[in-house]
Amino acid sequence: MIINSLRFGPLEVPENKVIKMERPILGFESLQTFCMIEMEELVPFHWLQSTEDPAVAFLVFNPVLLFPDYRIEINSNEIAELEVADVSKVETYVVVTIPEDPQRMSANLQGPILVNTENRRAKQLVLVNSRYQVRHSILDTLDRARQPEHETYERHEELVGV
Repeated sequence: MIINSLRFGPLEVPENKVIKMERPILGFESLQTFCMIEMEELVPFHWLQSTEDPAVAFLVFNPVLLFPDYRIEINSNEIAELEVADVSKVETYVVVTIPEDPQRMSANLQGPILVNTENRRAKQLVLVNSRYQVRHSILDTLDRARQPEHETYERHEELVGV
């Protein structure tokens, strides 16, 4: 399958790598299919590219990499919608926003995207009564991780290439 992307040009994506959104990304309700673009130079970040609109791509990453204590509670109905047979096959991503001032880069920890890697079904959750924010500062988190008493400092630096 050839996908057009404004950011990357035409991309060849195997059909088995296409992700179908069972519940769409807020603000993009008309878009139902995406693919994950992994680029070595961006690790741990990936692009979630729409297959339907070449202009829509979200920068995403697994939040546990920078926020090791990140946990979400999901009820059985939420999981059932993704037809999950094995919960270890569900990956969690959050969307990154990079404003004009990249120092204010943030992650939406309140709206994680779950992807069932077995059947490529996905959905965005909206966490209610959550301690997580829509704009959680990535750089503030990294600054806290750099404190000498923080034992995962080196791991964070390695993950984001700081």
